[in-house]
Amino acid sequence: MTTISRLLVLLWLALASTFVFADDAVQRGRYLAAAGDCAACHTARNGQPFAGGRVIPTPFGAIPAPNLTPDRETGLGAWSADDFYRAMHSGKSHDGTSLYPAFPFTSYTKVTRADTDAIFAYLKTLPAIKRANTGNTLGWPYSMRSLMGAWRTMYFEEGEFQPDPAKSPAWNRGAYLVQGIGHCNECHARRNSFGAMVDDPFLAGGIVPVQNWYAPDLSMGAGGGLAGWTEADVAALLKTGRSRKGTAFGPMAEVVMRSTQHLSDSDLAAMATYLKSLPPRDPPRLRESAADARELASRGRKVYTDQCATCHADDGRGKGDAYPPLDGNGSVTDPTGINAIRIVLSGGFAPATASNPRPYSMPPFSQKLSDDDAAAVVTYIRQAWSNKAPSVSPNDIRAYRSVPGG
Repeated sequence: MTTISRLLVLLWLALASTFVFADDAVQRGRYLAAAGDCAACHTARNGQPFAGGRVIPTPFGAIPAPNLTPDRETGLGAWSADDFYRAMHSGKSHDGTSLYPAFPFTSYTKVTRADTDAIFAYLKTLPAIKRANTGNTLGWPYSMRSLMGAWRTMYFEEGEFQPDPAKSPAWNRGAYLVQGIGHCNECHARRNSFGAMVDDPFLAGGIVPVQNWYAPDLSMGAGGGLAGWTEADVAALLKTGRSRKGTAFGPMAEVVMRSTQHLSDSDLAAMATYLKSLPPRDPPRLRESAADARELASRGRKVYTDQCATCHADDGRGKGDAYPPLDGNGSVTDPTGINAIRIVLSGGFAPATASNPRPYSMPPFSQKLSDDDAAAVVTYIRQAWSNKAPSVSPNDIRAYRSVPGG
């Protein structure tokens, strides 16, 4: 082989290696974008994937998610990898303006530079879609981005995830996914009056702003929202949308459908390992039941027998994988009663996943049950069997008939 031939072979090998590494980065970026559920916010209803336009509701006004495709005028085509990392890590746009925390940079700051570069490499391979970004509808004074400086000082701690050498590799991987790219705390935490997460205790549950669902406490310890769950139960719910302890519904159903079902079994197991390590919770301070709670529950037992027991069984233990148990179900006994009310009114629709492509769903009862009957049956299931949650009232039912999906 001549010297020129050898040089050509070496050059070809170097280029081929570059292409292989680049392809590996793109595939990893595709996986990480799924783990971060990026398409859920950055895809409008019936719109092109990642082309933006979906409106993110907040208590302060609506913020449309921007275009992430590589279009130079309306998307990320003019962005560099450094720009993208600054947005993820520091919550700053490529022009230096502060991003609103509807984009969860408060969690994404923990994502490593290598992973943000991989996500950016994947986004650059998408078709460039020209779709102009629209303005937000934030009211004054929240529309003043200059105020974000004070907000960031009080509520934003910048920094990549740091592994804990005292923990196992699985724990560290799970913590990275849950705290960082998975941004679980963005829903599973209370928010203060300034829209910042209350993260002490971490992942302790809270009402999802505007959407009016209750994202449960994720502790598997005593008093936690997942008390009694095993790591296998958590992994099954994230993979299939159902487990022996409950079924994903509401906003979580979309998370499972778009995101977690696509994660590897080892990553789902790692997330469960991390959640298993969350500390036990103090018993929640629940409001007192209504004075007529006993009468409501008695009435609700009849409604349950007539309308619910066929699927969920007289003892509230459900039936196999098709119908989830209500006894000991954290979604039934959450501190607010919101989830049980909304499912009774609007139905429960589990996500279709590769492992469960035709899930059973619960029909809505909003047209079938009066406010009094709905309050009665929700009160009954929150207090029957081993459940010990406060009653709900007909006024509670009326409040959630009027919300979207209610």
